[in-house]
Parts: sequence; structure tokens; C-alpha cells
Amino acid sequence: MLAVDCLLVSVIPHSDALLGSVAKFGIVSYAVFVGLGYSRLKLHKEKMPFNASLLGAHFLCLLAVCLGNLAALRGLGSALDSMAGQIAVRAVLLLGIVLLALACLPLKAWIATVRATSPLWLFASLAGVSAWWLLSPFQSFWEASSNDRGRILQGITFYSVRAVLRIFLPGVVVDPAAFTIGTTRFSIVIAKSCSGMEGLGLVLVFTIVWLFYFRKESHFPQALLLIPCALVCVWLLNIARICSLILIGNAGAPEVAMVGFHSQAGWIAFTTVALAFSMASQKLPWVRKSPSHATGPVGDSALTEAETGAGVMEEPGQETGESPATGAYLVPFLAILAASFVSKAASGYFEWLYPLRFVAAAIALWLFRAELRKLNWRFGWIAPLTGAAMFLLWMAPAWWMREPSVSQLGAALAALSPAARVTWIAFRVAAAAITVPIAEELAFRGYLARRVMNREFDTVPLQSLTPLSMGVSSVVFGLLYGQHWIAGILAGLAYAAVAKWRGRFGDAVIAHATSNLLLAAWVLLRGDWAQW
Repeated sequence: MLAVDCLLVSVIPHSDALLGSVAKFGIVSYAVFVGLGYSRLKLHKEKMPFNASLLGAHFLCLLAVCLGNLAALRGLGSALDSMAGQIAVRAVLLLGIVLLALACLPLKAWIATVRATSPLWLFASLAGVSAWWLLSPFQSFWEASSNDRGRILQGITFYSVRAVLRIFLPGVVVDPAAFTIGTTRFSIVIAKSCSGMEGLGLVLVFTIVWLFYFRKESHFPQALLLIPCALVCVWLLNIARICSLILIGNAGAPEVAMVGFHSQAGWIAFTTVALAFSMASQKLPWVRKSPSHATGPVGDSALTEAETGAGVMEEPGQETGESPATGAYLVPFLAILAASFVSKAASGYFEWLYPLRFVAAAIALWLFRAELRKLNWRFGWIAPLTGAAMFLLWMAPAWWMREPSVSQLGAALAALSPAARVTWIAFRVAAAAITVPIAEELAFRGYLARRVMNREFDTVPLQSLTPLSMGVSSVVFGLLYGQHWIAGILAGLAYAAVAKWRGRFGDAVIAHATSNLLLAAWVLLRGDWAQW
């Protein structure tokens, strides 16, 4: 039923304008509340009746919003275009959200949950407000005036880039009034959005949430010193990113500079800083508490589940309590992620280094082959059927909208030699059918869905997956697919369901591989390159 609900929301015209910043606030607040409070929530869980009547009323609200917006689009509801009409539509949509919440849990249960996790609701709300203010992106900085803080940061970035570039290039051409910098061969405009504010905001949110989550394992206030260090690092990496972009363009590869490197370098910088910060907070002795501080004096009993806030007891001398199998489940996916950063950053409109993703994942899977042999790789007939259904779901929006495919991939492949074209396509299909399904299922169904339930995730049978763990892992999985995030979430739920049905990891992998293979066949047979 919730899947139908997602589909209804996705087809509401102007749903983004209706939800606006409320969606950002709600998603981030919910993620922080569940992510940080799950260990306490599961101590108070009990069976709650599901109210089908309220769910029906929720669907009626969504239907009313959908019909009202369709009427407005067709010029049949001019009243809806007025301020009062838009307020009414938003009120009905908000009522629908409230009805859905009450259908899942009674009001008394919501109140008890908030009380049991207090003051977590306050931190979750602050995180939601931060996301609304910081990730729009930073409109309060960009839209005020020419003298706002974004403008000041833009100028600092401009002169910093100029100082660094003059070390490597003798003839740097600058126009401070227009914030243009480069050479006679290649130049760029350092806009406000290039000043590094987004990276600073993302790192700030990440570091605060990280230290809050590991507050019992960290020394304060010295742990707070890591935050300005991380901000300085991401700022310097942004300067290096802009300088590298100009150097790449000046070297004769403007397409690589403006398309691949420009889009990926920022995420590479953020990932690097986030990884370094997490390692520093866990390894530096003046930040990380010793195991004796985390679990109590030697000779005392281990802290209770409520005191640790983790739901499991840690043995003295054990630093994290993480399963030794964690690497086998996460490294293949991280290898694909790292390879994609490199291949996209070194490419223009055509990702010619895509085979690097397959090679990186294959090496990671081979290194962890001993651990992976322990999994149940058998599968049944339901797995390919589920994969076929997810392929149809993925293609449904394109078939419904009947929009023409727009992609430069076909033309780029046609420009290659026959041997290069066949090799690239072979690696792409092999990755879709083998390495990607295995790596993603290991990370999301094998690790994340069970890690939500228990730190020793590999001791949790797949048949014991809960709706919450399946939902959390599927939402994270779906967000990887950009504009197809709804289909991605539903596919994640389907793959988790087939894994839970028989408790076999192979079912999830085969379902995922079937979806990818059918999509590859569609692309190759129909020439619909936009689906890749």
C-alpha cells in the first residue's frame, strides 16, 4: 500500500512546488530521528493496529490534490491559481500526510515515542531546519544582495585561485569585476555557487551529526576541534578543484574539465574529507575515548542497552564492536563508487573509462571470496519474476510520458572503432549483470538492512529483516538513482522482500541482475541510450 502511495505522490503535477522546503525538512528530520533513535525505539516497540480507514482518507486527500492540480494545468480551475487556492491545496496535502502518520501509528503511540526518545526530536528538527536552510542551495546567501556573505566568499575564492594559478601558469588572465579567471586558451567564471559554500555546509552538517552519534565515544570539547579542521580542508580542496579545472582546460581538454571533472571533483573532495574526519575521530587518542571509558571501569559489568544507546553490549578491549565481515559487504560497492568518481572526472560527455568500475568491483569481490562463499547463493523462480516486474516499473514513466530519448551516448559509441565499441558495451553489460547487482546487494540488503537491526549484522538472518530495516536500506538505495529515486526505492523494497522470503541472498542478486539485464537488452535492441 505504501508503494502505491509513493506512486501517487510521484504523479502529482508540481509536487515539488507543493512540498518545497517542507520535503527537505521532513526527510532529513525523519532520517536523523530514526537513525539516531532506533536503538531506543526498538526497546519500546509493540504491536499497533493499522487503521485502514485513515489510510483511505489519506489516499482521498492525495487524489484531491492530484485532480485539483490537473484541473489547474488544463485551465479548468482558475481558483486554484490564486493564493487562497494554493494554500488550500497545501492544507489538503498536509492533512493527507498527517492521516498517513496516524494510520501507521495511533496518536498516543506517537506521543509515547517522542517522550521515550526525548530530546532527540529537537536534534532531528534542528537537522531538518539546517537541511532546509543549507541545501536549497544556500539561497539565503545567493539572493540577498551583491554585498551578501556569498559575494564576499566568492571574492576570497577568486583571489585565492589567482594566487595558486600564478605558481603554475605564467600568463594568468583575470577580470575581477566579472570574476573571470584563466588563460588565453581557457577561462571560467567563478560564480557564487563555486565559492565553496555548499561544500562547507555539507561538511558542517556531516561532522556535527557524526560527533553527535559518537558522543559517548568521544572526548569533548577537543573533538570539536576536528570540525574547523574539516572545514579548512574542504575549503582548500575547493581551491585546488578550481585550479585543476583551469589547468585541465588549458591543457586542451575543455570538455573533460567542464563536464566530467567539474561535476565530480566536488563530491570527491567531500567524500575525502568525510572519510578523513571519520577516521580521525575514531583513531586519534585525544579524541576517541579508550575502551575502558566507553564501557566502564575494569571489573564492572558492561553498560546496559539503554546506557550505551546501541542496543548491544561491547566487550572490554573491543573498540567498535563492528563485525569483521563488514569489509566484505562494503568494499565492493565502495570500489565501484571510487572508480565511478575517477572515470567520470576523467571523461567528457562519454564515460570512456566505465570498464574501470567493473575491474575495481571484480578485484574487491575476489579479495573477499572466502567470506562471500558463506552466503546462500541459491535462488528460486520468484527472483527473476521480481526482477522483470522491477524492469517494467523502471520503464513505466518513459512509456507513460512518451518522451523522446535524448542521449549523446549512442553518437559517442558510433564514433568509436568497432573493437572499442564492442569492448565498452561488453564491460557495461557485464557490470550490469554481475558486479553491480552483487556489490549493491551486499551493501544494501546484506549490510545496511541488517546493520540497522544489529551491529553484528552478519548474525541476523535475512528472514528476520523488519519493515523498518528494509525501508531504511531501500530509501538510501533509491536515492542513488537521482530522478528515478521512487522506482529505485520500490526496487530496493522488492529485492529485500525476495531475500526475506526464503532467507537467501542469491534471490536478491538474481532479481537485481534480471532487472539490469532486461534494461540492457532494451537499450541495445531499441537504441534507447537515454536509459543508460
